[in-house]
Amino acid sequence: MDIQRSILIVALAIVSYLMVLQWNQDYGQPQMPPPAVAATAAPALPTTDVQGNAGVNADVPSASNQQIEPASQVAASSRALIQVETDVLKLAIDPQGGDVVQLALPAYPRSLQNSDVPFALFDNGTERTYIAQSGLVGDGPDARASGRPLYSAAQQQYRLVDGQDELVVELKFSEAGVDYVKRFSFKRGDYAFAVSHRIANHSDKAWSGNLFAQLKRDASGDPSQTSATGMATYLGAALWTADSPYTKVPMKDMDDKNLRESVQGGWVAWLQHYFVTAWVPSKDDTNLVTTRKDSQGNYIIGFVGPQLNVAPGASAETSATLYAGPKSQGKLEELSPGLELTVDYGFLWFIAQPIFWLLQVIHSIVGNWGWSIIFLTVLIKLAFFPLSAASYKSMARMRAVAPKLQALKEQYGDDRQKMSQGMMELYKKEKINPLGGCLPILVQMPVFLALYWTLLESVEIRQAPWLGWIVDLSIKDPYFILPIIMGATMFFQQTLNPTPPDPMQARVMKLMPIIFTFFFLWFPAGLVLYWVVNNVLSIAQQWYITRKIERAAQA
Repeated sequence: MDIQRSILIVALAIVSYLMVLQWNQDYGQPQMPPPAVAATAAPALPTTDVQGNAGVNADVPSASNQQIEPASQVAASSRALIQVETDVLKLAIDPQGGDVVQLALPAYPRSLQNSDVPFALFDNGTERTYIAQSGLVGDGPDARASGRPLYSAAQQQYRLVDGQDELVVELKFSEAGVDYVKRFSFKRGDYAFAVSHRIANHSDKAWSGNLFAQLKRDASGDPSQTSATGMATYLGAALWTADSPYTKVPMKDMDDKNLRESVQGGWVAWLQHYFVTAWVPSKDDTNLVTTRKDSQGNYIIGFVGPQLNVAPGASAETSATLYAGPKSQGKLEELSPGLELTVDYGFLWFIAQPIFWLLQVIHSIVGNWGWSIIFLTVLIKLAFFPLSAASYKSMARMRAVAPKLQALKEQYGDDRQKMSQGMMELYKKEKINPLGGCLPILVQMPVFLALYWTLLESVEIRQAPWLGWIVDLSIKDPYFILPIIMGATMFFQQTLNPTPPDPMQARVMKLMPIIFTFFFLWFPAGLVLYWVVNNVLSIAQQWYITRKIERAAQA
């Protein structure tokens, strides 16, 4: 009878496993939207904005809150986007306004299944609205009633060729005796590039205007999010202020009110999983940082720079830096103070930062992120060896007195008060601290949580292979082997723990490995790998300590 029951249990487990695999194949795979189609013309700008500006300039900030009169009619110009390609960036610039409306990252494939398709960060096509805008308002061409300026370029395509370290793209526009040059300066291997505006005033009137730069995004989801557990990383805006080097501005806050704050230097950014986009103005300028939501539901964060005055016959230049790429802490920290905090480790960042540093050191030696996670887990386990030993010793003593606890239960029955008194007297007699097994674990929890966020936020883990079937540590195990091993190790570890005296609690504890196994099925493989290694090390340590105490009790 026991053999039949065992066979049925094994068969049920196999069938359940196959059903989960089939369900994952049919419904559990992320639906990747089709690649963006290059647009030949940008869609019409919103008709109004929160400031009251109307017409085609609705998403352009005003220099001094003046109203921009709408044009009676604006003809849609037929124009092709200006294509630019460096070794790390592939982007498209709309000559109408000179905005960056498409940007892809060749070093970061869209997915392993589409390794030849770079991940698209900016898009103004089929998938989402996410663009970087900049220009000149006040007397500048971006404040015209007839719409944004239509720049001209010397060529339609620009490419950073081998042996070339810098690429410059210039857009030109002239109006009313004033020549404007919008220059994009790219460098090899750099995700940051300068965007400058040069004004040559050949008229007989003084010119004054302001540089503006902003990021505009719709409310669509995060295309770089890989976890199906619902534990999504932050998607939204952020900025630097003198009081706080990293301030989040969620989309829901932009729904409620507009932010307006004067900030010297700093940066404004838009964050998503693994990637960040940021405008970085001159550190010496005092800018007006604003957030708002336009009438088409797009969220905008940006800044307006100080007034720039150009006398007749004179010229001037103003610029800002645009970063669009991975959350690489070293590069972000070099670009602007506090920008590295966009790698958001949460409230335990002060623990996560040294953990990430140690993970990088290990990776520089072993060269594989999977093995780096394993060695890091071993080092953390060694660091907490004394605390874990104290916890397991307490559990072993509790297990040793389990027969006596059962005798007390039989003696007092349902009398909970006498049962509690008897347990306390027994603990006192055996010199057992009932909380001794919990406190050391609670002390370690902040480190484990910090490690969780380190692995979840680090772009270095994205599409990083380990071995065999684990080809991407940032997504779930395709065959759920690691979660099943994790559940098995949890079950085995429970056999080393004392059985709870409460029958209901004991049944709940037996269900925990099953619950955690299903919960971890869609966790990133790197996180499950850490948990498996931690469980195996805990089992080895706990088994050794338990056997040692039981042998001493029998001697």
